[in-house]
Amino acid sequence: MSYNLLKGKKGIIFGALNEMSIAWKVAELAVAEGAEIVLTNTLVSIRMGTIDELAKKCNAQVIPADATSPEDLEVLFTKSMEIFGGKIDFVLHSIGMSPNVRKGLPYDELNYEYLKKTLDISAISFHKVLQTAKKLDAIAEWGSVVALTYAAAQRTMYEYNDMADAKSMLESIARSFGYIYGREKGVRINTISQSPTMTTAGSGVKGFDSLIDFSERMSPLGNATAEECANYCITLFSDLTKKVTMQNLFHDGGFSSMGMSYRAMSQYNKSFNPCDCKE
Repeated sequence: MSYNLLKGKKGIIFGALNEMSIAWKVAELAVAEGAEIVLTNTLVSIRMGTIDELAKKCNAQVIPADATSPEDLEVLFTKSMEIFGGKIDFVLHSIGMSPNVRKGLPYDELNYEYLKKTLDISAISFHKVLQTAKKLDAIAEWGSVVALTYAAAQRTMYEYNDMADAKSMLESIARSFGYIYGREKGVRINTISQSPTMTTAGSGVKGFDSLIDFSERMSPLGNATAEECANYCITLFSDLTKKVTMQNLFHDGGFSSMGMSYRAMSQYNKSFNPCDCKE
């Protein structure tokens, strides 16, 4: 069911790779709610993924851009405003990648050049997006910018590695830039801390299946799906949340407020075998 929450609005969606991507679901729903969108990703990701199918379905143009490149971002925002015939109302930042995770390097044996890439791609790119947009005055008054994050920014999660550092920085950027952009231009900036979701990027984290199962058992409402995350994004893009900014909003079925659940404890107890050993 469509509520026309984004009727007449224009937006840029970063990070749609394939149907597994949360950004893909957000793009579909944004258009269903009345928005016009531009899709963007790196050239390599565009070649690897199926974003052209999404563009056709959403009647959207694809503009290649490396979010770590201010030059690419300037072209992206300039062309998008030309396509829309005006300023942009919403932006989704759904970007994350860690070479250390991909290479299987543990946190206490990080490659620091890889760490720089992790931070640049997964967090600093968010600052570059915001700084470029502000420089060009590309986002309309009461516009909304949302970035996707994860609870590992606050809690240590097994094998999440240096992506946790990146997510912490991402959330800090949302607060720091949110104050400036809100004060000067009325633009709101928030992050959504989503349940572990089986995306292409998420599936690259060691033990991700177990993490999803654990989170499902811990969360009183269960894990939030990619489609449900898209619903939440749309509300933040809409005029219904005009005074929400600088927030990290947990969208995780209650996981972030839990210590231990009955289902998780029951499964934990099942893992023990009777033993009279003394060690």
